[in-house]
Amino acid sequence: MERKVRVRFAPSPTGPLHIGGVRTALYNYLFARQHGGDMILRIEDTDQTRFVPGAEAYIIEALEWLGIKFDEGVHIGGPFGPYRQSDRKPMYKQYAEQLLNDGWAYYAFDKPEELDAKRKEYEAQKKTFQYDCRTRSEMQNSLALPAEEVQRRLDAGEPYVVRFKFPADLDITVHDLIRGDVTMNSNLLDDKVLYKSDGMPTYHLANIVDDHTMEVSHVIRGEEWLPSAPLHVMLYKAFGWEDTMPQFAHLPLLLKPEGNGKLSKRDGDRLGFPVFPLDWHDPKSGELSSGYREKGYTPEAVVNILALLGWNPGNDQEILSMEELIKLFSIEHISKSGAKFNVEKAKWFNHEYLQKKSDEEFAQMFEPQLKEHGIEADHEFVVKVCGMMKERINFPSELWDTCSYFFEAPTEYDPAAIKKRWKPGMTTHMAKVIEVLNTVPFEYEALHKAILDDYIVANQFNMGQIMNSMRLAVVGKTVGPDMLTLVMTLGKDETIARIQRAIDVIGEVSE
Repeated sequence: MERKVRVRFAPSPTGPLHIGGVRTALYNYLFARQHGGDMILRIEDTDQTRFVPGAEAYIIEALEWLGIKFDEGVHIGGPFGPYRQSDRKPMYKQYAEQLLNDGWAYYAFDKPEELDAKRKEYEAQKKTFQYDCRTRSEMQNSLALPAEEVQRRLDAGEPYVVRFKFPADLDITVHDLIRGDVTMNSNLLDDKVLYKSDGMPTYHLANIVDDHTMEVSHVIRGEEWLPSAPLHVMLYKAFGWEDTMPQFAHLPLLLKPEGNGKLSKRDGDRLGFPVFPLDWHDPKSGELSSGYREKGYTPEAVVNILALLGWNPGNDQEILSMEELIKLFSIEHISKSGAKFNVEKAKWFNHEYLQKKSDEEFAQMFEPQLKEHGIEADHEFVVKVCGMMKERINFPSELWDTCSYFFEAPTEYDPAAIKKRWKPGMTTHMAKVIEVLNTVPFEYEALHKAILDDYIVANQFNMGQIMNSMRLAVVGKTVGPDMLTLVMTLGKDETIARIQRAIDVIGEVSE
């Protein structure tokens, strides 16, 4: 019988969730949904010294905002709980004892100062110390000490750790679904700590025990865990769980937009983009780090952006809904090399997803900004303006700067535009435009004929100079939609008032 697909996303509550972690969660989710499997949220909080209040709730809120749904987890429960490692603490001791009894692990009593001294001794010989199969006989552990001495230390309550006992000179092969077979010799690996005398397991032990007892079928995680994979494979062997060992897939890193190295918060701060899904208020420093949600990214855009950082659908399609991603996703199309984050491409994705929103939805996003600026506007007018201008928007926060002149007449005029566009005789041209507006039916085609054809073209005037000066008068600068569409939107009286004010304020200029 084919094994049911069960995957887990297992973050540590040590701060905000990096978008690299979000991508890991997303790939797990896509894989699970495509195979009709289960998605688990497990909180790995074995390192209590790095615990940050609020981090767990932040992780859950971020993933919910992005539409990454779980079947089991710390926030919803399930048949394999508890799903927080600190709540599973009592069970790990028996597994550590099993490894000790079966000769796969040993007690180590080395004090921090003794380990430091050993490192310095090696440094003096221009070597690097590693607690492994070649050095453990020199240390304070149950492999090097007499059995009675080990028991005495345990009975006396001396602090200890339990280390994994790697066999000497063993080639360990990890089959990775992305990279193929990765082989490492055990002589290069240190005897990792699995369990501490305070009753807390390290990540390595808890991770393997939890994945086994939760019947996880596939471990899809970042490539930073690849060096630990030989230990994890050996732990499955040591426990006799090789037949149910999950398949591994180690994802490529998310790289900074320029230069080399992993994408960091510093890169985001420097280049002006978030590296976290939601705003994060650091409870220790009080520092605020920006998030995609608060920057105005849609969750669909963030999902689409992250999905294509390290994976491709095998075609040229770029805009992909969650449903399409689930259908197309395959581990075979995940890249082995890191993916550079592209800030401009991220903006483009957000623009594309914003355009899918209705004019009404844009108006709802815009109205709070209008209130902030003391503007009371007819709702239908706001909807109309949004429909006209939304193509120019990458983020909702740009609405006011892009559309403000529909709601406020200019009080000053761009000096560079005056110098370039408002030439001698322009007050006469603007007065003629007012005359046309007052006498011709206020309809697009009628105004087009009267101003552009009968006045400017027929008299061989400079079209660009006159129309851009008209725009300067109405907007205050030379931006905006089609000029006559703008006039029709503002209305006859408002347009005339704005042109007259520009005539009065700018006045006639000389060469």
